[in-house]
Amino acid sequence: MAGNYAPLILSLQLDNESQAQFDRLRERYFPPILNIVPAHVTLFHHLPGEELPSILSFLQQVTAVQSPLPVQVTGLRSLGKGVAFTLESSALTSLRGRLAEEWQPWLTPQDRQRFKPHITVQNKVTPETARETLALLQASFKSYTATALGLHLWHYRNGPWEHIRTFSFSRS
Repeated sequence: MAGNYAPLILSLQLDNESQAQFDRLRERYFPPILNIVPAHVTLFHHLPGEELPSILSFLQQVTAVQSPLPVQVTGLRSLGKGVAFTLESSALTSLRGRLAEEWQPWLTPQDRQRFKPHITVQNKVTPETARETLALLQASFKSYTATALGLHLWHYRNGPWEHIRTFSFSRS
């Protein structure tokens, strides 16, 4: 998978304070050898790299008329061998739905599933370690609102992601 034909990943750009907090938690709880990408909210896991020009164009159109979005950090959930923060935002769900509608022919089965936004801060640990982390994080958790400021588009190259472009939400 060379050049622009590497699959594309689309993630959410969070406000700096929220991003830094999730990155710190990921650094603390994620196995270091596996922690090769920043904390993220994945909107699409696998878009076709060969469609990069049309994807770039559509994202530019969409984000030019999109205002920053409130995203409620509502709790934590077990991933069995990891832990994730759960997120809720009707505005984000609506935006993702619009993108999915445009890209419907290209979506993989994973990207056709119901959208459940989350941020994984731990994965690929033992179930016991995950349960301990979940209990520890739940003990001090308070719901709060983060702000989505835009979208990040990445190439997936079987390891660290390669950043292509950030699309800031422009409308205020």
